[in-house]
This record gives sequence, C-alpha cells and structure tokens, in this order.
Amino acid sequence: MDNRLAFLQTVPPFDALPTEVLAGVADLLQEVEYAKETLIYKQDVTKLRGVDLLVAGGYETFFYDSEQHKRLPEEYGPGACYGGMSILLNKKRSIRTVVARKGTRVYFLHRRDFRALCLAYKDFFQFFTTRYGERMLNEEYAHFIRPTAAPEENFIAADQLYSRKIETLETRDLVECTGATPIFEAAQRMARGKVSCLFVRDPGGPIVGYVTDIVLRDAVVAKCLDARRPVADILATPIVSIASDAFVHEAILLMFQTKTRYLLIEKDGEFVGFLSRNKLLSDLAQSPFMFIQAVKLAQSPRELRLRWRKVPEIVNQLLSRGVKAELVNQVITTVADTIALKVIEGVLAEMGPAPAKFVFMVLGSEGRQEQTLLTDQDNAIVYEDKANEQREVVREYFLRFASTVSDRLDEIGLSLCTGGFIAQNPRWTHSLSHWKRNYHEWIDNSNPEAAMQFSTFFDCRFLYGEPEIMDELRAFIRTELARPLDRFLHYMATNALQYEPPLTFFRNFRTFAQGDQKVFDLKKTMTPIVDLVRVYALRHQVFQTNTGARLAQLRARGVFTEKEYQELLQAYYYLMGMRLKKQARQLIDDLMPATNYLDPKELTQVEQVTLKEIFKVIADFQVKIKVSFTKAL
Repeated sequence: MDNRLAFLQTVPPFDALPTEVLAGVADLLQEVEYAKETLIYKQDVTKLRGVDLLVAGGYETFFYDSEQHKRLPEEYGPGACYGGMSILLNKKRSIRTVVARKGTRVYFLHRRDFRALCLAYKDFFQFFTTRYGERMLNEEYAHFIRPTAAPEENFIAADQLYSRKIETLETRDLVECTGATPIFEAAQRMARGKVSCLFVRDPGGPIVGYVTDIVLRDAVVAKCLDARRPVADILATPIVSIASDAFVHEAILLMFQTKTRYLLIEKDGEFVGFLSRNKLLSDLAQSPFMFIQAVKLAQSPRELRLRWRKVPEIVNQLLSRGVKAELVNQVITTVADTIALKVIEGVLAEMGPAPAKFVFMVLGSEGRQEQTLLTDQDNAIVYEDKANEQREVVREYFLRFASTVSDRLDEIGLSLCTGGFIAQNPRWTHSLSHWKRNYHEWIDNSNPEAAMQFSTFFDCRFLYGEPEIMDELRAFIRTELARPLDRFLHYMATNALQYEPPLTFFRNFRTFAQGDQKVFDLKKTMTPIVDLVRVYALRHQVFQTNTGARLAQLRARGVFTEKEYQELLQAYYYLMGMRLKKQARQLIDDLMPATNYLDPKELTQVEQVTLKEIFKVIADFQVKIKVSFTKAL
C-alpha cells in the first residue's frame, strides 16, 4: 500500500488531495498488466469502468477518421491518468481509441470512486473539465468528438457536399474560339461540343470572355444582329475561376456571390475545364444552395419574405449536421445579399435609371459576411460627384431610392438598423467626395466616441453598382491608413477593450437579469474579437472584411503566431455556432424573436468548461492589445 500511496502523490490531480484521502484511495486501486500490445478502448464505443493510472509502459491514444487513419496520436506514459474526461464529459464512453503497449502496468480506480472524489473536491473535478475545455479549442480535436447524429429532415443532399473537392467532380472540357470568330461559327462549335457555354480567348493569350445560349438569344436573335459579326461583339464577362482543390460548397457560394453561371477550374496555372451552376444544383436538389437559387427566382416581396422565414430551419439543419459556423454565416449572408439585390433591382426598375453612377455598400456584420438570425440592415450609398446644378437632383433621387429599398427590406424581415447606420439616413447617402471627407475626419480627428460609433464603416463591402467607385474609395482609405495612426489606433483599441469576457475572478459566469433568467450577451462576448482583429487589420493594411480572413492574413504576415491564430479563430467560431444555434431554436421551437442572450444554466458541463477557456483566450488577447496600442489603460 505504501508504494501505491507514494505513486498517487506523483500523479496530477491526485497529488493535490490530502494524504489521508490518498491512503484510502490507494486501498481501492486494482493492478492490471498487459503482457502484449492490446486494443483496450475504442473511441465513442467502449464504456469505461473507471480511470487508469499508468505505472509502467504506456498507452498510444488517437482518433480514427472515416478512412481508419490515425489522427492526433498522443502517448500516455508513467504518471499519466486516462479516462477522467471520458467519464465526466462523454457519457462514460472513451473519447479516444487506446492501445496498451506490451508490458504496460496500470492502477485502475472504479468510476464510482473517481466520481466520489470529483464531488468531494472541486479542484480535482476542475482539473479534468479544464483540460477538456482547452482541448476543445483545437478544431481537429473538437471535430472528432462533435455529435454527428443527423436530424430526420435536412436540406443537404449528400454528406460529401462539405468535404468533397472540385477535383473529384466530372467537369466539362473547354470549348474555345478567338474573338474574331464569326458568331454563327461559334454557335456551331457549341452545338458540336454539346455545351451551353463557349469561352473566347485572345490569340495565344488569356480567356477574355464567354458566350452562352442566353447571350446568343438576347444579344443576337432578339436584336436581329448579323451572325457574321465577330463573337467579340457579344462577349459576356467577367471570367470567374476557382482552384481544383477548392471544396464544392466554395464553388457554389462563389457562383452566387459573383452571379456567374459558369466557373472555370484552374490547376497548376492552367484552366482544365468548367462547371455550370445548373449542373451542380441539379445534384443538390435539397441543399441550401438550391434554396438560394429559389430566392434568386422569387418574383415578389411576399415570396422573398416567405423565403427569409425559412432561413432559421436551414441554419438549424446545417448546424445539426456539424457544418462549421463560418459556412453557415456565408449561407445567411448570401441569402440576405440575394434578397437585397432583388429589391435594389426592383426599385431601380420602378424609379427609372439612376442619374449618376453609384455603389450600394453593406457594413458591420453584413459587410464582414458574419450575419446571424438576429440581423438588421447596415448599409450606405456612395454616388459619383456631379456638377453643382445637378447635385440636388441627384441627391433627391438617391434619398428616395434609399428610403424605398430600406422600407422594402424591412417589410421582408431585414429590420431597419436601430443605430441609424442605414442608407435611408441622409447621413449615409452621399457623394464620393463627401465619403472621403468622412473617412478622413474619422481617422484624423479621432476621439473615443467616433471610434465606437464609426468602426462599423471600416467593415464595408461592395454589393451593387459601379465597382470603380468602391475601388476609388478603398484606395483613398488605403492612403489615409498609410499615415501615422497612433491616436486613431489608440481609440480603436480602447473601443475593443470596453467589453470584458463575462467571467468573475472565481471563474464563474458574470450575468445580469433578463426576465426571470440570469444571462450574458453572446454578441458582446464576441465583440472584443471582432474589434481586436479589426484594429490589427487597420494597422497592417489588411483590407479583407471577414474576421476569419483578416486573421488568416495577419497570421501570414507574422502578426499572430499559429497558436494565437488558432485560438482566436476557434474561440470566435465556437461562440458564433452557439449564438446561431440558440437563435434558430428560439425562432423554430419557441416561436419567439431571436436574441443574443444565453443562460449558463442551459449549457452542458462541456459547454460551460469550453466557454470559460474561450473567455480566458479573449482576456489574454485584450491584455496584448493594451500593450500594443494603448499607453495608460
């Protein structure tokens, strides 16, 4: 017994227990030996009778993926304890597959005695839950223990949709001609090749455009155009391409975001074929992408409103299938973008052509492509500068246009922004020169209030209009950000520090009353990450707006280490997934408006532990931003 007691005093977390308790535990230990290499536990299958304390030899632990490859292998040697997290946090089933090496000797403690120690000693219990929370920040680890049970009803035709790459699909061969080819001959080539799209290439140069059946109908037949004219006269653009090793869902989202029906496939710098949107969507009849297509085909505000009401169901199904929160964000954003584009085009058709070139841009979470189910409109209009005598006419048109678009979106279900950051507000519908002055003043005359109020305008994204106006505005902002920015970044950083993770000194959740519940705000919990990453992006002139994309660029430039990148990324999207899931259930099950409030009592032990680790990650990065950007905070 003395040997067992001495051993226990070297094994965390047993080493922190009182000696008299350890003496009692030592009497409960059973010795087990493995004379040869033995598979003893299978991941998520074997129910553990207790925990194993390794005395000699070792355990090889790992996950099996769907192709029975070993993932995340880890060795447990003498002094290690296996099974605690599995018993407490995985319904007694072994989290990992475990193989005992030849000659391994362990002390076994029955789970009833292990649980008694957990109930009696909080620190002992938290040793295992904290380790679990830390591990859940690793995306690959979390993937293998994430529930995968599929709901009875779903919008996904095939599980492979989110893991399958384009290179595994059957793509069409390119049919090409030069711009000098007569239109009738181009049509003949399309007929012989049995394709609906022909690509046009400069002689010995790049592909510059394409011709489709629809182009031939609208630009040639409908206009009685001479079919002997060169095909260059009717080219459609732009050319949109994607790498062959991209995922299928990325290709489909790109098609919707660029409004293209054909996607060139690129491999090793060469175009090796193309995909058509119709072909892909026909294979995904129940997918969310087919739903997006249905939104695109809607003919009235009433149809669009009905489609928008279906979005919570799609979100719930995607999350239930284990689809990543960042992809769910993109689906919501693409649906919202599609609805906004339909409304804008409809209002323009009613009001007549705009009297000036313009851009309709989206801001905030919409600009970052991080929309949730509790989303409102954040948008603005930038129009080209006109001569003095035209200014009032132009401005009057765009204010009416903005008001009509905003009201129509509100009727569909995309609510008006309560903070007033909306094109309907005359402050945010202005000429390009006026917008340049706005950005100059926000950067040059920085103060805490301006940093908090106008940070959303640094998450702006083009949605509709003339891209060159947006390009000119971005170029101006880039030039402004190249100046000394100490004061500006100081206040932006201060803004990122105003929300603290809702965790007390004793690692309990800090809550406030909401009705009869004690809750915290998930949106405000995530805000420091968004603000933190934005500040670093502005300092280093990273002009992506999406938080994940900004993080990736900052890591590539060496601003964040790989560890920092992974911790922030996983923290952000874990919170995002929890927020989306909560909102979907409120709308579907509770038939109540979505909120950002979460009652910690609704969380499982695993979720509570993981959240506490995430809050620690956020707090650590807030310390880093104090050091990097502020002097006396």
